[in-house]
Amino acid sequence: MEQLTARDNSQLEITDIEVIDEVSTTKPFIEANTVQSSLLEVRQEHIIPVFIKDNEPVISHAEFIESTLKAVGEVYHGERILRPNIRLSHPIKGRVPEAKHKPAIELLECEKTIYYERMAFIIEIPTISTDIAGNRLNLTIGGVKAYNLDNLYNRSGADQHFKIFVGFQNKVCTNLSVTSDGYLANLKVKNLEMLMHSIKGLITDFNAVKLAEQLQSLHQYELSEQQFAQFIGRSRMYKHLPDEQKLLIPELMYGENQLNTICHDYYKDNNFCKSSDGNINLWNLYNLFTGANKSTYIDNFLDRSVNAYQLAQELQIALQNKSDCWYLN
Repeated sequence: MEQLTARDNSQLEITDIEVIDEVSTTKPFIEANTVQSSLLEVRQEHIIPVFIKDNEPVISHAEFIESTLKAVGEVYHGERILRPNIRLSHPIKGRVPEAKHKPAIELLECEKTIYYERMAFIIEIPTISTDIAGNRLNLTIGGVKAYNLDNLYNRSGADQHFKIFVGFQNKVCTNLSVTSDGYLANLKVKNLEMLMHSIKGLITDFNAVKLAEQLQSLHQYELSEQQFAQFIGRSRMYKHLPDEQKLLIPELMYGENQLNTICHDYYKDNNFCKSSDGNINLWNLYNLFTGANKSTYIDNFLDRSVNAYQLAQELQIALQNKSDCWYLN
């Protein structure tokens, strides 16, 4: 296994983050129902929701991203940190009072207002990387914000919900590798200071070398064509099981459409398809899952990212120990 590499660049200051030209990946890391944006656009053109009872603003998308950038700059001082790649969904459109009675088709751009209910972003650090089966993986930090999870009918000071993660991005396909060790699924904070503290704590405690070794080990195990077919068949059965039986089985969060994509890519994917004998190693299978996950809405994107690794690890343990696994029985 190639060890994690990091470039020494002591001239990079935290303030330099704002002027780095290269954006974290030029391809979408999530596609479903999202549009591309930039930090400048989010900061300057999108209005900020408020708590209705006292008209105080919530933590904005821009503040969330900027707080993460600052935390990344402090923890990984000296590394090359790219501009955030931002994806938005569920636009909330409005108009200024002066244009209240205008038909929508006649609205001028200056008369329109907008913000997006849901946002996901990633920040890439290409100077901290590893290689797995010829795939370059760069350390990546990011988060998700969905205002629909907040009670905006409350007063300021109420809990606001965030999701943050640190993991790797596969540069071959822009798939994200996220595990529960690098993920806070339901972070609740009341202000920016608490948010910044939580982000910094997560990335400070994250063990990048451990995750790289765990991902590397997936390449050592493989499913036969028959085992793959058994796994897919069982995966399709999972959602129909009685609830009490589901409690005894590792959760599968992927739906029928995504399982269809995985089956298609088992044969057709240029990078992670089966070998000529029909076998597929768990690293490739894992990437078929994370690739199919790009069709997930922002709300569940990171949860399914984590679930993909949990499933791969379940299969790995069963193959390694020759033990029972419901998905392979």
